Amino acid sequence: MSSSHMDLMAQAIVQAHSARFGGQEHLPPQPTPADAVSTNPDPVYQAALRACSQLGFIACDAHTLASAWAKQSQRLGTFDATLWPSHAADFGIAPPDARRAFAPCPQQLGLYAVLPDADWVGRMARAGVPTVQLRFKSEDQDAIRAQVQAAVAAVRGTSARLFINDHWLHALEAGAYGIHIGQEDLDALPAQALERIRASGTRLGISTHGYAEMLRAQAVQPSYIALGAIFPTTLKKMATAPQGLARLGAYAQLLQGMPLVAIGGIGIEQFAAVRATGVGSIAVVRALVNAPDPEAAARELLAALG
Repeated sequence: MSSSHMDLMAQAIVQAHSARFGGQEHLPPQPTPADAVSTNPDPVYQAALRACSQLGFIACDAHTLASAWAKQSQRLGTFDATLWPSHAADFGIAPPDARRAFAPCPQQLGLYAVLPDADWVGRMARAGVPTVQLRFKSEDQDAIRAQVQAAVAAVRGTSARLFINDHWLHALEAGAYGIHIGQEDLDALPAQALERIRASGTRLGISTHGYAEMLRAQAVQPSYIALGAIFPTTLKKMATAPQGLARLGAYAQLLQGMPLVAIGGIGIEQFAAVRATGVGSIAVVRALVNAPDPEAAARELLAALG
């Protein structure tokens, strides 16, 4: 297939999907990864790679989408520029394996509060927030252990599900409901640690920031996957640009059946739009910890989530 024909295929993809991924959420075109261009000769892959780079997807996500587009075309027996890949098999997602899956959590985790210490955990649990996470930052292992134990104690007598960010060993020792880790933590975690968490029945959530990271997380078969950052946030320095609602909807379509949590810069005014993508849970930080009356803010957020 000629280069000009592949250019026409790429243009067709961009024209079909620029409105969906454009507008306020549009990201600047990304350079097409040269190594991918040289190693995969499939014309559909090449066209989709160029198109997804033009649509603003970073290299690893453009590659992931291009590979899925090529598999989609092989499965359908035709190239369709209008059909955005969303079939699990085209992304290499295998059917769930109960022997490898982490303990399940509800499909709808509801309002998910990410909180800085055990006092905040207890306060929001008592306010009726259904899912809380302790994100306690410290290098002092004794302080970490004390905070984790205090957070577990703080949710007793409430219906709140408590996840511990990063500190998996302390979470297991304290008997927390679940553990949440980021991509870097997933890379650094020994295989035996993952197996220990799985065998304990403790739930596991994993953060992701695009297609490639979603597939890596999904292969672990966690209890839920967090998708972010959806909107700009000042709380963390993000390696990737905000995902936006269009991408969030595409992720939700691909990961149907997996509990999903949207996170990153989400305020009450965006709740309806986020929920409309099909994601069942929304995580907040500033909307609670920066509120003049956090309990009243929790009630408003819970009502908005429905």
